Amino acid sequence: MTYYDQLILLIVSLVANIFSAFAGGGAGLIQLPALIFLGLPFSVALATHKVATVFLGIGATFRNLKEKQLERHFAGFILLCGLPGVFLGANIILSIDDRIAEIALGTLTISLGIYSFYKPELGQVLTVQNRHLKGYLIGGSVLFFIGVLNGSLTSGTGLFVTLWLVRWFGLDYKTAVSYTLILVGLFWNGTGAVTLGILGDIEWDWLPALIIGSLLGGYIGAHLAIKKGNRMIKIVYEIVTGVIGLKLIIG
Repeated sequence: MTYYDQLILLIVSLVANIFSAFAGGGAGLIQLPALIFLGLPFSVALATHKVATVFLGIGATFRNLKEKQLERHFAGFILLCGLPGVFLGANIILSIDDRIAEIALGTLTISLGIYSFYKPELGQVLTVQNRHLKGYLIGGSVLFFIGVLNGSLTSGTGLFVTLWLVRWFGLDYKTAVSYTLILVGLFWNGTGAVTLGILGDIEWDWLPALIIGSLLGGYIGAHLAIKKGNRMIKIVYEIVTGVIGLKLIIG
């Protein structure tokens, strides 16, 4: 790649990851199409994008750990439920029709934003709920399914995790975004990146700019989310879900 191409990648990655870290998902909306536009085949672009998003998780983790607001046992539960799904999804990515999957995911993503919009008080206050056996079984099953989507599809699944943590477990948006950025960004995407790297190819020459943009974008976006609070995160979340959903449907 030329230095000019690296600069474009850096800017694209920085912008995509700032929005993703602020809203709790959606980096692939901008980053993945950019990789394809610049010449990478879909499978290579997806694997390369997955590697880069791990560094979004690292950047966000550095900022969120200062707040010391995550519960270790609950974080472990999210990982235990989601990681097997991610591994499964990454293994079946080549056997599904990309267009059908994108339209379905786009429709679901838009529905997330609409649901959040019509629930004004959703995610504004932390009210822990469903922390019992039945609640964990239902919550964990949905996290496993989202993990499958995360491993097999390109963009927006972090937004599903964010809203599910808010709706089912009663987290406020700020806390839910923190869990999503660290656990999905770092561990779920890391599992997907390793699996896709083994099954396919990663364009290593493209990664330096993507990694820098992801690290900085993750840190900046997480900082903005912490400082701006639940109301602003909710608004940005609804905008991002709408834009991502339309992009997936239109193609």
